[in-house]
Amino acid sequence: MTKNQLFLIIISCISVCSSCVRSKISVELIVKHAKVYTLDKDNTVCEAFAVKDGKIVAIGSEKEITKKYRATTVEDAGGRCVLPGFYDAHCHFTGYAQSLQYIDLRGSRSIKEVIERLKKHQKEHPSAWLCGRGWDQNLWKDKNFPNRKDLDSVFGSIPIVLTRIDGHAVLVNSKAMQLAGINENTKFPAGEAIIEEGKLSGMFREGMTEKFRLLVPKPVEDEMCELIELAQANCFAAGLTSVVDAGIENQDVDRIVSLQQKGYLKLRIDAWLHPTKENIKTFVLTGVIKTPYLHIHSIKLYADGALGSRGAWLLKPYSDEPQTSGISTIDTVELERICSIALRHGYQVCTHAIGDAANRMVLNVYGKMLGGPNDRRWRIEHAQVIDSADVSLFGKYNIIPSVQATHATSDMDWAGLRLGNRIKNAYLYKRLLDQNGWLPNGTDFPIEEIYPIYTLYAAVARKAKDGHPVGGFQMRDALTRIEALRSMTIWAAQASFEEKEKGTLEKGKYADFVIWNTNLMSCQDSEILTAKPFKTYSGGQLVFEAK
Repeated sequence: MTKNQLFLIIISCISVCSSCVRSKISVELIVKHAKVYTLDKDNTVCEAFAVKDGKIVAIGSEKEITKKYRATTVEDAGGRCVLPGFYDAHCHFTGYAQSLQYIDLRGSRSIKEVIERLKKHQKEHPSAWLCGRGWDQNLWKDKNFPNRKDLDSVFGSIPIVLTRIDGHAVLVNSKAMQLAGINENTKFPAGEAIIEEGKLSGMFREGMTEKFRLLVPKPVEDEMCELIELAQANCFAAGLTSVVDAGIENQDVDRIVSLQQKGYLKLRIDAWLHPTKENIKTFVLTGVIKTPYLHIHSIKLYADGALGSRGAWLLKPYSDEPQTSGISTIDTVELERICSIALRHGYQVCTHAIGDAANRMVLNVYGKMLGGPNDRRWRIEHAQVIDSADVSLFGKYNIIPSVQATHATSDMDWAGLRLGNRIKNAYLYKRLLDQNGWLPNGTDFPIEEIYPIYTLYAAVARKAKDGHPVGGFQMRDALTRIEALRSMTIWAAQASFEEKEKGTLEKGKYADFVIWNTNLMSCQDSEILTAKPFKTYSGGQLVFEAK
């Protein structure tokens, strides 16, 4: 072969290679060498996918994707598990952000420990108010509600507001009561003030809880924006790329929109509105709002309180406190009025109902409004205690039960004391799933912890993090691994009318995904608890990377 012939062959090869490169389609990101669980209807598993303009444009084998596409960034997943970003179907994102400034009282084992945490915080961060969240008297030896006397004797004139873990009860001291204009002559809605020995104990529930929380000075705007950005970072680090913010005000929406427009907020938020006159006028009467990062199409209502503070509304009295059946926080007339507004304007209704009486009322009102099979996707949030005669109403009227699996394992050690034999009608996740063939699942943070892997573990193992009970809690209603993962991804998206844009890893959907250090599809149940995100992407952009 002559030198000229060799030269021509080399030029020809270079030309062919250049042509191949030019023929490839340019994208921003290729993820390869992965175990991609798409969670699509066929449970497809693949190796790679390509992303352009924040959405998946192709998915398949590594050979297929790398042959057809070239990318600015190539993510080699190292054989790790890749799943759609988790979608928290029920949390309180804005409330969680604000709570990041509060004293963490979660896990405290006595009022004495609560006081020690308050003293430590006040020494390190002196302030005009002491505010905390997360205490739970069910973890204490005597299991009794605390009393303001415990606080008054230590802190004197500093106002104190301590929200119970469920957010439906609050302990305050005498100074906070004074600032709220409350004394022994004040009249309260039934059940909202707890009386001990003929005097106010400092324990309040439901509407009074909100009154005291509103009394606390709010962070200034810059501080609140910083707290929201920190909350977002914590969500991404936990593997969450979308959340439902279950009940916010007009000014919260304005803040979210501002942060999103400035590019600071890339967490996708389905924001539910409290049914205030301002919210109904500003949003509901003007129609649904939908952007890539914000969805406003739902009204959040409350039918009762929480089981732990005996505010859940039961058909029969509490087994451990026969003089009360809980608290109804909305009557049928008002519920029907708001549902009628939602129905006329194409809004979804999402109502908190924990006790069997609350669930029955909401099911009957929804059924009356909806009339039969429909695709309104009106939801009952928590759906925690359901009389056996009422379960079928979820399927009859296509009402969506929205659950939080960690509530079962957080409550199981004491819920039987509240409910007695009715415990068999509680935390019916599998039976509720069977009603419509799907259900959404969330964390309810900050009431529970922010981590969706705890939700996954509770849903499939029905155990506390320490592994008890050995055989699991009421395992008839455990979910399978794939059911649990779907409830936190595609079914959560479906419950918010977003299944066409997120929830699975498919062509045309947002590239919201997480690379995990553990294969959440195949690992042992106990290994779920130690799983951590390796990297989190939102719209094809890296938003979290493990250190």
